[in-house]
Amino acid sequence: MRPIVEVEALCVQALAKRGKDRIPLIQDVSFQIHPGEMLALVGESGSGKSVTAGAVLGLLPNALHIGSGSLRFQGEDVLAWTEKKRRGLLGSQIGCVFQDYQGSFTPFRKIGKQLTEMIRTHHSLSKATAKDLALEWLDQVALPAERVYDSYPFQLSGGQRQRTALAAAMMLRPALVVADEPTTALDVLTGERVLDLLAELQMQVGCAVLLISHDLRHVMKRADTVAVMKDGRIVECEATEMIRRRASHPYTQTLLHARPLLTDLDAGLDWENEEVVSSERHEGVDGVESLADREPAV
Repeated sequence: MRPIVEVEALCVQALAKRGKDRIPLIQDVSFQIHPGEMLALVGESGSGKSVTAGAVLGLLPNALHIGSGSLRFQGEDVLAWTEKKRRGLLGSQIGCVFQDYQGSFTPFRKIGKQLTEMIRTHHSLSKATAKDLALEWLDQVALPAERVYDSYPFQLSGGQRQRTALAAAMMLRPALVVADEPTTALDVLTGERVLDLLAELQMQVGCAVLLISHDLRHVMKRADTVAVMKDGRIVECEATEMIRRRASHPYTQTLLHARPLLTDLDAGLDWENEEVVSSERHEGVDGVESLADREPAV
């Protein structure tokens, strides 16, 4: 099966202040992602993960430049394309979910209008049909579709906005979805739910996913393949189970050892739950609604 994305020996450079010297940011980066596969690019902050994602999306800032290497999308050498032609892939063929959910939508326009415009930009559909499709995908990500459709972005919680961004990325059934740190601005439980939704919708659509993350716990539970980045290079790229059982690079081993143990996490959650229950009991004495009576914000 032909890969959706093929990156080979990719190098991205930054222009120095003097304008002539070039500073390498990522070097000799290579990986492939096949249909239905989730490849996770992991590493510490500054390792080059988001720069790699920007190169794949064609969204590098002006100060950055692809110095060498190849980037093929569905067999086509997209580095040879014009910027306008590459941008045409976004939305229809490549979906994006960014870490800054607050910037995913224009704040002064309703969610529904933005979603239907996106659909009609890429497909010749009537307004009514586009609205039905948008509502269907809002429902797919477990949101109250009609209410969210008629809401402004600031009227939604962070988790709701990120779910809406996920619906926007998936509703045109792209061949590739790039999720760049989609849980960074969310709490732990909300982040888990968003990533579970991403995995479920990927199975439904059959797309490839490039997941950028610094959290190895999230990655090991969901990715098929893990590529570990350090100082702008991929130091190890293997199937997730191989990374879990026999990681060969010292840096990968360090990341694995740095993960919190499941028993530690369970103990922490138990402690937090006890605190919440105790707090809610005290609130109940004063007539404040109980936790069970509240509607979750996510």
